[in-house]
Amino acid sequence: MVETVTSSFWWRWAQPQHPRRWIPAVFTTHKAVITVVWIAFLVTVFWWQMDATTGILIFRRVFPAMELPKLRPVAFNLTDFGGVGDGVTVNTVAFERAILAISKLGKKGGGQLNVPPGYWLTAPFNLTSHMTLFLAEGAVILGVDDETYWPLMPPLPSYGYGREHRGPRYGSLIHGQKLKDVIITGHNGTINGQGQAWWKKFRQKVLNHTRGPLVQIMWSTDILISNITLQDSPFWTLHPYDCKNVTIRNVTILAPIAGAPNTDGIDPDSCEDVLIENCYISVGDDGIAIKSGWDQYGIAYGRPSKNILIRNLVIRSNVSAGVSIGSEMSGGVSNVTVENLLIWNSRRAVRIKTAPGRGGYVRDITYRNLTFENVRVGIVIKTDYNEHADERFDPKASPILENISYTTIHGEGVRVPVQIHGSKEIPVKNVTFRDMSVGLTYKKKHIFQCAFVQGRVIGTIFPAPCKNLDLYDEQGHLIRRSDAQNATDIDYDI
Repeated sequence: MVETVTSSFWWRWAQPQHPRRWIPAVFTTHKAVITVVWIAFLVTVFWWQMDATTGILIFRRVFPAMELPKLRPVAFNLTDFGGVGDGVTVNTVAFERAILAISKLGKKGGGQLNVPPGYWLTAPFNLTSHMTLFLAEGAVILGVDDETYWPLMPPLPSYGYGREHRGPRYGSLIHGQKLKDVIITGHNGTINGQGQAWWKKFRQKVLNHTRGPLVQIMWSTDILISNITLQDSPFWTLHPYDCKNVTIRNVTILAPIAGAPNTDGIDPDSCEDVLIENCYISVGDDGIAIKSGWDQYGIAYGRPSKNILIRNLVIRSNVSAGVSIGSEMSGGVSNVTVENLLIWNSRRAVRIKTAPGRGGYVRDITYRNLTFENVRVGIVIKTDYNEHADERFDPKASPILENISYTTIHGEGVRVPVQIHGSKEIPVKNVTFRDMSVGLTYKKKHIFQCAFVQGRVIGTIFPAPCKNLDLYDEQGHLIRRSDAQNATDIDYDI
């Protein structure tokens, strides 16, 4: 547009007129040149304002595209209900009043609760359907760290009792049950559980109930959590339980990498149709742990986790694993894809963990395009994770592990790239490796460890695979059939 305006401007002055007037007289002075420049500038600004939605390329600052939160017909501010963001005032009543107002708007499309910049101390509160909780930049929701403010809830039905203690469990800071169409988003505002007091009391063994998650949504559908930071949860950080159609994107999850027990990042539990993408997770336990119930209680509840896509993440887990499946997987886990991940400075990268008594299955799992940096053990399948809900579990309830593939796996500074520990009761079936090259820090043997595993290697991988696996060339032609699928070469001391 600038070029069009200015060239048209000069063209009118440059047309042949009187022999001595082809250039106007005003151009003969220095002052006139400045005048023309100012005229051109003003014309440019005029045209820019005429099209202010797009502007002119050379003047417009280009911002990256940012997904806007879902607009609701009505928006409230927390301060409308008496909220005070001074970090001292307890705002539970303000949250409850605002959410009650939104709950009455469901038939009209719901409402949005804006949390402005500030420190908003609160006890746990419940969300409602057709609601957007929007945290502005600089907004911090702080959980009260006195457990007497946290309500007690019945144990999860697929766990039998509270995960750490029998009987009731503490609820979550932000909670929801049997909801539809819930959004938690913002301009990277923060939900902070102030977990330090909880972690200390847990270590001192003075808590009488299982700690509560930071955010827990149960028996709900159409959930979106995006563009926020979740920090210092008392227990698991984000726990969707028996939910469908869950999207978690552009979320940062933080907890100390040591001294913050059981602060898993995201735990989809008996959930279906889940997308987790574009997140950064650095926590004191598993970055992600896919679950579906514990022993006989999970088997009876019978809700699998399935159709889960995890992609484009950076994860650090100094204590546990970047992405885990299990160990509570008794309802089954299937159709999971984990791709485009960087896992760094972690004890383990990707892990499947289970045990006799779990029952259930883990099948149709795809790992693709993973990078490990400074990881003790890269790929783990563990079948003796013997932690049980109670003594009534059935030791003959053996889980099924099958159809698991690892493709395009690379890394540096990995001590043991692969450790697949099947057993006679729980063999690992149909495992595939392809395009793998992992730099090692440990130069001795026992770096590709296997026991009771059947599967194949396609093409050349590094390090050399265990003898339990069949070998195929790049075209899929069989080179060598393994006769040692039940061979055992596991060294946990490495």
